[in-house]
Amino acid sequence: MAIMMTLAIVGPPSQHRCGQEPTRACLAVGGLWKEQAALPGSVSSQMAKENNSMAELKSQHNFRSFNQHEAAECPRSLSLEGLLCRLKAIEAKKDDKFANILNAVGEFGTFQRRLVALTFIPSILSAFFLFADIFVFTPQKPYCNTSWILAVGPNLSEAEQMNLTLPRESNGSFLTCLMYVPVDWDLNSIIQFGLNHTDTCQDGWIYPEVKKRSLINEFDLVCGREANTRIVQIMFLAGFLTGSLIFGFISDKLGRYPTILLSLLGLIIFGFGTAFVSNFHQYLFFRFGVSQAVIGYVISSVSLATEWLVGVHRAHAIILEQSFFAVGAMFLTGLAHSLPHWRLLYLVGGAPVFFLISYIWILPESPRWLMMKGKLNEAKQVLCYAADVNKKTIPLNLLDKLQLPRKVTSSSILDFRNDRHLRKVTSVMCSVGFAVGYNCHTLSFRIRELGVNIYFTQVIPRLMELPARLCCIFLLEQFKRKRSLSLTLFQGTLMCFLSLILPSELKFLSVLIIVLGGFILVASVTVFLIYTAELLPTVLRTTGLGLVFLAWAAGYILSLMISSQGIPILPIFLCCISSIMALTLCSKLPETQDHLLPESLEHFLPLTRTRNEDMLNEDISRDDVTEEVAKNTILNTMMMNMDRDVLSNLPSQSREEEIDRRTEGQAPR
Repeated sequence: MAIMMTLAIVGPPSQHRCGQEPTRACLAVGGLWKEQAALPGSVSSQMAKENNSMAELKSQHNFRSFNQHEAAECPRSLSLEGLLCRLKAIEAKKDDKFANILNAVGEFGTFQRRLVALTFIPSILSAFFLFADIFVFTPQKPYCNTSWILAVGPNLSEAEQMNLTLPRESNGSFLTCLMYVPVDWDLNSIIQFGLNHTDTCQDGWIYPEVKKRSLINEFDLVCGREANTRIVQIMFLAGFLTGSLIFGFISDKLGRYPTILLSLLGLIIFGFGTAFVSNFHQYLFFRFGVSQAVIGYVISSVSLATEWLVGVHRAHAIILEQSFFAVGAMFLTGLAHSLPHWRLLYLVGGAPVFFLISYIWILPESPRWLMMKGKLNEAKQVLCYAADVNKKTIPLNLLDKLQLPRKVTSSSILDFRNDRHLRKVTSVMCSVGFAVGYNCHTLSFRIRELGVNIYFTQVIPRLMELPARLCCIFLLEQFKRKRSLSLTLFQGTLMCFLSLILPSELKFLSVLIIVLGGFILVASVTVFLIYTAELLPTVLRTTGLGLVFLAWAAGYILSLMISSQGIPILPIFLCCISSIMALTLCSKLPETQDHLLPESLEHFLPLTRTRNEDMLNEDISRDDVTEEVAKNTILNTMMMNMDRDVLSNLPSQSREEEIDRRTEGQAPR
């Protein structure tokens, strides 16, 4: 009944939208009429509903809806076209040989579970190397090295040495970064007369209050050299930007398997190798390489899981992979708290990276990517291997039906400019990625401004990150992809806005809102990653993900720049504007849950859909709506609308008489 009420606005097939040429949907109607002619009773079974509709028409004053038939023409045709597209999708599901083979292999057997488990260790290590900067750049209190006085007083303690050679502030504490100028006096003269002339540190710095060795006190990044820590963030973002483009392009050209191996090699060299750097410039170079490797792995692993798994297992696998990313951040926090030296942190925490060498022999390639590149035999071999691991057998007739596409897809990054639908989808997801990246890092900068303990700012958000990601399972089941993304982004933006307008005096409330906002935005990032991977076609999936992460990094950079400006109203303004734009554009995206993955640009989902088409898809996607029911619905609706158009051309009196005849069960004249 819901379908019939929705389709009551569908227009007649004989007229075309806004006076244009017949669309494909209209041209397909002829075939549908012929097919329905072979189904006896398909029309007569709906005569009662038709008569009821005629009775409803009589109750309207002078048929005002018919007087506006030109304005209603476009949405009617679009709704009919959307329903016919749904029928085409039903046929595509039946003809999707690859989906049938994956069902024969096993939707989530031993092979798929092993594939998901292979993402755990790289995700933990990626988070470890990604956030290590937070703990190796802990704040330090430096004092000038005044060991020159030991030449005249070798038995002085450290406290006595500092008391004689360092100036004090008005509150009695020692000044950092200043010292008394050395003199050629003996110790008694220095004690009796004291020193008066100050200068900047000449022989380096000491850190008497620090119990742990960090990058700051090893490379003396203090007293005018603090800007070097900002350079670390710049190098990290530079690696993130270049890595998202390079690895996205490589993965689409060479495959998911070699790209993941290349990323893991980068984690081994630049992650574990950071423990052996001898100067700060080497450390910057290694951080640049680590950020490239991390983003390359994230892009390729998400694409691999998307292309191997089907149904709910796809989303669950990506959520689980992201959950272990949170586990890696917690592992880093605990290890950094217990180890006294930053080099030990990289050595002990990065040691499991050598296990990743075994991925050379156990990691599979994506069969979807192989098919799109014309490698049919390799795709069949991978599928047969997966079936063997799952202890399944693929029927030979089903495997033989797996054929190469009519034309081996040749794609490039220029397709993001040339293809209209791909360009629009990528632009929308880039705007969403920018808003999410900006809001996430605005919250992280805000909590640092409040002076909260560094371990608290890492442990509490990471502990909440796990349930936030796992809650996405329930969220996606209830609201699907598009609504879940809009909901989490709106709530996260609201929390970000509140954290920016609250005064610093309300520290507890501000921290609570920031933690809650981080919880929501983590869920938003997870849904965003799943949704983006399903929207993009296989031939350009990782390149598109790279462009989206590029926009995410742009949001991070802008947040970094604005946080250093000290203008309170600017972060609030950009937070609202970026999120409103993202939410508005996100509403134009199609839903991807329970839809087939687009393989090439020809299979790409159209961007624009009307509200009627969304209602049709919700109704027809139910399990109890079959292909035959959908076809009968279209045919009967077309007949009803044709009768309406006939009635609309009659004079008012004749029109009412005709409706009276039909409501009384008489045949039309």
